Amino acid sequence: MDHPLKKIRHLDYTVIFARDMNAMRRFYGEVMKFPIYNELSEQWVEYRVGASLLTLTQRGMMWDDPPPPNGALSLQLAFRVAPNEVDECATALVEAGVDIEMPPTDQAWGHRTLFFRDPDGNILEIYADISRE
Repeated sequence: MDHPLKKIRHLDYTVIFARDMNAMRRFYGEVMKFPIYNELSEQWVEYRVGASLLTLTQRGMMWDDPPPPNGALSLQLAFRVAPNEVDECATALVEAGVDIEMPPTDQAWGHRTLFFRDPDGNILEIYADISRE
């Protein structure tokens, strides 16, 4: 018999515990243009990203651990697009005032990548699989 945990087939949603909820909501809603899927309160908002949800919340609702210190890397999210769209996304981010950490680059592992940060300092990646072109 298969182990019950082997039946997991999809990551449904990711929750980010925001340090600065207002800045994070502006970033993911206005800069990233993710549509709101559900908003339970000012402290819980879900954005639709393809087949998944990206959720922002604040500490204290269910979990009240101390936040990681400012400047401490705690999360990287990767968003996949078509190969020709990586550069378009870079242009849109720069136009929105986002600092690019690493401009569009063809990587040896077969991805074209773009790296930047959200207001909490999390690393975000927009990438395309170019190994199958």
